Amino acid sequence: MKKATKKEIEEIKEEFVKRYDEAVTELNYTNAFELVIAVALSAQCTDKRVNLITPALFEKYPDPLSLGNADLDYVIALIHSCSFFNNKAKNIIKMAQRVVEVYDGEVPLEAKELMTLGGVGQKTANVVLIEFTKANLMAVDTHVFRVSHRLGLSDDLTALKTEATLAKKFKTNLHQLHQGMVLFGRYICTAQRPKCDSECFLQAYCKTTKSFKPA
Repeated sequence: MKKATKKEIEEIKEEFVKRYDEAVTELNYTNAFELVIAVALSAQCTDKRVNLITPALFEKYPDPLSLGNADLDYVIALIHSCSFFNNKAKNIIKMAQRVVEVYDGEVPLEAKELMTLGGVGQKTANVVLIEFTKANLMAVDTHVFRVSHRLGLSDDLTALKTEATLAKKFKTNLHQLHQGMVLFGRYICTAQRPKCDSECFLQAYCKTTKSFKPA
C-alpha cells in the first residue's frame, strides 16, 4: 500500500481539523464517571446502543459508591443488550469500587491511573481524556484504524501500533483528529459502501478504498 507523503499528511490533518474542530463523542454523559462507563460499554458496541442503555444505569447508580455496591445480576440485567455484558458489568462495578477505595470517589484524569480501573485499557483511557480534557492523545477504534489505512497514514496491524504511528505523524491537534476520524469513518469512509464520490472530502488522498479489509 502506498504511504501518504509528509505534505499529504499535513494537508489531511488540516482538512480534519478544519471540518471537525468542535467534534465531540456521540456518547451521552454528564460527568467523568458516566463517561468512563459509557466508553467502556462502547467497546465492540455502537454508541447508539450504549446511549439506550445508560439512562437507566446512571439513574440507578449515579455515583461510584452506589455502583460499587451494586448487585451484579441487576447490573447485567440493565446492560444485557450490550455486547459482552457479563464482563462489562463485572468491570464497571470493579471500576467504581476502586474509584471509591483509592481515589475518594473521584475518577482520576491521568492515563496511568485510569488504566488501573476495571475494564479500562489504554484506548478507553485515551478516549476519556480526549473527550473530557481535550488531551493531546490519539485513540484507535475500528473507524480510525480503517481510515488511517485507507489514507496511507499507517500500515500497522494493531490498534496500539496505529495509535503510536498517528501520534508521531500528526504530533498536535490529536484530540480533534481522533474525533474527526471516528466521525469520518462512521458516516463517510464506512467499511461497506464508503461514500467516496458523494461525500468524501479526502478522495484525493485515498490510497485504497474497497480493497482494504480490516483485520
